[in-house]
Amino acid sequence: MTKRFLLMAMAACAALALSAKDILVNTPNTSLLLKAEENQPLHISYYGERISDIGQVYYAYSLWDQAYPAFSGGGSNSHALSVKHWDGNMSTELVYIGDTQQSEANSTLYVISMKDKAYDLMVDVCYRAYNNSDVIETWSVIRNQEKKPVTLTKYASGFLPLRRGNAWVTHQHGTWAAEAYVSEEPLQDGIFEVREANGARNAFSSRANIMVSLDGKPRENEGRVVGAVLCWSGPYRFSIDTPDQKVHHLTAGINEVNAAYTLKKGESLTTPPLALAYSAEGMGGVSRSYHRWARLNNKVHNGTALRKILLNSWEGVYFDVSQDGMEKMMDGISDLGGELFVMDDGWFGSKYRRTRDNCALGDWVTDTVKLPRGIPALEKAAADRGLKWGIWIEPEMTNTKSELYEKHPDWIVCHPNRKPVTGRGGTQLILDMSNPEVQDFVFNVVDGLMKETPNTYYMKWDANFDIANFGSHYLTADNQSHLYVAYHLGLQKALERIRAKYPDLVLQCCASGGGRVNYGLMPYFDEFWVSDNTDAQQRLFIQWGTSMFFPACAMAQHVSASPNHQTGRVIPLKFRFDVAMTGRLGMEMKPGDLTEKEQAYAKMAVQTYKEIRPIIQQGNQYRILSPYDKTGYASEMYITDDKSDAVFFAYKFEHYANMFRPRFHFAGLDPDATYRLTELCRNGNPDHWEGHTFTGRFLMQQGVEIALGGQFASKVIRLTRQ
Repeated sequence: MTKRFLLMAMAACAALALSAKDILVNTPNTSLLLKAEENQPLHISYYGERISDIGQVYYAYSLWDQAYPAFSGGGSNSHALSVKHWDGNMSTELVYIGDTQQSEANSTLYVISMKDKAYDLMVDVCYRAYNNSDVIETWSVIRNQEKKPVTLTKYASGFLPLRRGNAWVTHQHGTWAAEAYVSEEPLQDGIFEVREANGARNAFSSRANIMVSLDGKPRENEGRVVGAVLCWSGPYRFSIDTPDQKVHHLTAGINEVNAAYTLKKGESLTTPPLALAYSAEGMGGVSRSYHRWARLNNKVHNGTALRKILLNSWEGVYFDVSQDGMEKMMDGISDLGGELFVMDDGWFGSKYRRTRDNCALGDWVTDTVKLPRGIPALEKAAADRGLKWGIWIEPEMTNTKSELYEKHPDWIVCHPNRKPVTGRGGTQLILDMSNPEVQDFVFNVVDGLMKETPNTYYMKWDANFDIANFGSHYLTADNQSHLYVAYHLGLQKALERIRAKYPDLVLQCCASGGGRVNYGLMPYFDEFWVSDNTDAQQRLFIQWGTSMFFPACAMAQHVSASPNHQTGRVIPLKFRFDVAMTGRLGMEMKPGDLTEKEQAYAKMAVQTYKEIRPIIQQGNQYRILSPYDKTGYASEMYITDDKSDAVFFAYKFEHYANMFRPRFHFAGLDPDATYRLTELCRNGNPDHWEGHTFTGRFLMQQGVEIALGGQFASKVIRLTRQ
């Protein structure tokens, strides 16, 4: 009798659930199911592989958690919104009042509106589901219609419950020259948290992206995995609360510490999107979803365009810029087949000349001592050699030794009652992007250079300091806590103006290397500088971690000198090229320093990269053998959508006697197709498989032996479907 009663109760609950409104948010291969019922909170019932039969979700008792829980007492850690209402009440109770659905070019937008039961506080919970990738973005729009101002003390972008099991979280941590190192750990009882309080460069230490593997220790191409990426360039917080034996609660958004946000009556705040992805093909499946989403939907600016091969002057000459020196470097990259030359730091300053890193930021006028014929002459010199022209800027920054700071000391980020703390060179300061006058100045830095040299193709936009002085001359006394949000909204406004006027200008996002690798800024930038560390061995680790969330077309990867300037390591030129080829290939040296033999090899490598560039920059990446597995080997590959063409990379970066040699397996191929294997940029005898054909199934299941000799051996293999 008891069992029968239980079954009847379960059926009644299921019927009641099915009577409410279901909102099914679909991508090609995934679904998010929401339950909306008038005067009740919005709930999430399911997230995973795409479904059509909604009833099975409820009969299986999948999930039942609020989609955007607000703080209302009870001591729960799992809330996305916390509000102090006009009368001091700290509790909020949101209930569903309606929803809309709108078809867009490559997506469908769902807006679910909620309202506090007792106050005129409105919250729209938004979802955008893409039809060209398995990514769902979620964010909130918080609108104050109360009698007086309200204060938001927490305003997350999204909330997602996950069924508890043998779940592991993969996140990234690092520092300058060692960004995006991969960490993995099981989710335990309590709270796991990744957060960043850095005001301007939010990707140096932790990064605003995680993956949760639901089937045990993370695997590259197997197992159910959920990814979460916050599209924001400022401080952030990811929190996973495991309150019991049933569920994990993921909350992500702007880090609210020291960032309480006040809304006057009639004002609203839109939180940055949290991009969710799910795959049953392991972490690699989630990565490929993010890569497609970024390339095809302008999450990386102009993401479907092929990136050019460039030479950057920085490690070649540092601040020792000169007219003749730049032209000699142009000759070098032109002879190798390069397509773009970029003059880095050291070209500007009048009263204070930029001969080192302690002056002149903000004074964006040509140093006529170093460049007596000016930048237009260099632009012409590049064109005469068949090269595009690019230049370095750092428009958000100034130095205490600068004409800009002397004229506008109130433009810096610093409270008027505080003495500013300085950064790089003992003099660097950051400009206050919340100030519209500063936004105009930053726009005019780019606009002025484009007017002087209208054929400029590329700008490297650097940012070498943080918000070390909290406070603003521009923001009012009661809105000082808005700085972290206002800075980045102001930066976005300036970038939007730049992109509106110069949509084809190629912009690189740099911040002392990879300090700004985030999807808050990448819609305005074509690429980012992965790391100031150009050492090919360490780059294997940095690039592996970065590629988990960002596509190859956006990853700027340069061949530099040997010994390496950061580590002193001596690495063969072939290995350096083979590592750099897995993103946007470039060089960071004086080409004239290469031997005649090295120049011949570099010329061959550049030509080879041009042939395989579409596969790498626009193909699907499969990471296979991880450098983090501590075998001394790594491998990865890129394959076209139709699986007709692929490029495989194998690396050996350690060597010792009796070292284990793995068998190299491929991935992503058509199992029933036949592929011919050809080594590219070969500098030795052909391997035993050279020119032979294999089925995709054999290459994926059985693999092949690849002869890699001593330390820093590598091979690049082209696979062509027959």
